[in-house]
Amino acid sequence: MVINSLDGARLAKMVQAGAQHLSANAAMVDALNVFPVPDGDTGTNMNLSMTSGAKETEQNKQMHFGKTAEALAKGLLMGARGNSGVILSQLFRGFSKAIAGKQEVTAIELAAAFEAGVQTAYKAVMKPVEGTILTVAKDAAKKAVATAQTETNVVAVVKALVEEGQASLNRTPDLLPVLKEVGVVDSGGQGLLLVYEGFLAELKGEALPAALSTRQDLIDIVSAEHHKSVQSFMNTKDIEFGYCTEFMVKFDAERLAKHPFSEEGFRDELSEYGDSLLVISDDEMAKVHIHAEHPGDVLTIGQKYGSLINMKIENMREQHSAIIEGSIKEPKQTEKARYGVVTVAMGAGIAELFKSIGATFVIEGGQTMNPSTEDIVKAIHDSHADHVIVLPNNKNIIMAAEQAAEVSEASVIVIPTKTVPQGLAALIAFNPDGDEQTNKKTMTSAAGDVKTGQITYAVRDTSLDGIDIKKNDFMGLAEGKITVTNQNKMTVVTELLETLLDDESEIVTVIYGQDATETEVEQVVSYIQEKFPDTEVEVHNGQQPLYTFIFSIE
Repeated sequence: MVINSLDGARLAKMVQAGAQHLSANAAMVDALNVFPVPDGDTGTNMNLSMTSGAKETEQNKQMHFGKTAEALAKGLLMGARGNSGVILSQLFRGFSKAIAGKQEVTAIELAAAFEAGVQTAYKAVMKPVEGTILTVAKDAAKKAVATAQTETNVVAVVKALVEEGQASLNRTPDLLPVLKEVGVVDSGGQGLLLVYEGFLAELKGEALPAALSTRQDLIDIVSAEHHKSVQSFMNTKDIEFGYCTEFMVKFDAERLAKHPFSEEGFRDELSEYGDSLLVISDDEMAKVHIHAEHPGDVLTIGQKYGSLINMKIENMREQHSAIIEGSIKEPKQTEKARYGVVTVAMGAGIAELFKSIGATFVIEGGQTMNPSTEDIVKAIHDSHADHVIVLPNNKNIIMAAEQAAEVSEASVIVIPTKTVPQGLAALIAFNPDGDEQTNKKTMTSAAGDVKTGQITYAVRDTSLDGIDIKKNDFMGLAEGKITVTNQNKMTVVTELLETLLDDESEIVTVIYGQDATETEVEQVVSYIQEKFPDTEVEVHNGQQPLYTFIFSIE
């Protein structure tokens, strides 16, 4: 068959065929994966990425080749997952730019577009590694360009692309020792070849090639036992950067005014935080894939330029250990609960207190009690509920919680609790049988009915609201405001309680921290009982740092 030019409609058919062929073989590609870390989902990631590209192409059918390619690139960008998926999106991003504006393309223009895609993909990867999908793409495109010098038939050029892609794939074990040691070819390169094979089959009007699962040579090398041994070639402790981190930054004009965005500069900045780094962007957003040890730091950098969306973080050490132990199983599909409650707490005792009264998930913060947006998003997801209520319990966490609510798939309500007592009161008021808005109103009201007192110490000399404070002095905070300070802890406690308690106070909950002694706890309880005999006293060991006592007055 001779085809001298391609239009957008034909490209759309090629994309559909490539996506179908990859989808049929995704599990087998997963089983081939050994590089660069044991996440084992190359086929799945490439399939989801290509499916997104095919969907966008199908929804934007047109005869214009360049516009169809642009739709493919956009769909791939939005759906790109994992290292392999992001590289695939970059290959077709460069491809799209090379033929932008062309109604139809010739064989030589098509080959040049494949090569342009390779150049774009190499630039996107901070440290390109040969013997991977990049090498297969490069070798295949080079052969296509050479063929197009003497051949005007598009089919012949794509045939050369596929044949050299297969030859390059077969050579990957010679470039990556781990592949040769295990006896497999590169999984990403295999995934790309499947796409190219789909392209060729469509152009030739032939059925898609047989699924890899029917080829005995590949069945042998990706059997369950062999795949287990593949992962054993890496020791879990050798994984330097333990979290596979992916997210997108939706650009914000105000933030860009303060921090002008440069893809190259952004990539350089992130490169200090991990490896397997990929950064791609357009006028509206940037997509990041990185293996990092501290994902929160990476997300913070991204927030300089806009809001975070489509975040995904996976612990690769746990994945690897589970594979080695043979314990990975298909996740049991359970029905989602109607409600989930996510709350923040510092101190194991306070965390248990929240759990005992109905919290689904407790994020245990440190002394500053400042979990990241990422932490809250993950907790919302892990709550496995249709509707999730978040209790920040600290004024510095409310904005992060609200941002997490914006990017979460679940329906999320943030009750703006500023203290642990407010969070406890709100949770007690929660009605699992009530609707969202009624619960929001009731819980917010309950949080507002509680008075909070805290005993801590000063870390520096200062003067605030007319009160002179010396370093290491004890301070009493009423509703977050410093009202008393003294070198004697119990003096501060009694004066603070005098401020908070009155004849209408019915219940005082005393939550004591890590540095409170048994004698001090007894003195506090005795003081309340003697001074306010009609007030009920509850005592809990919160084990919280920083605050010797937290008082809740109702």
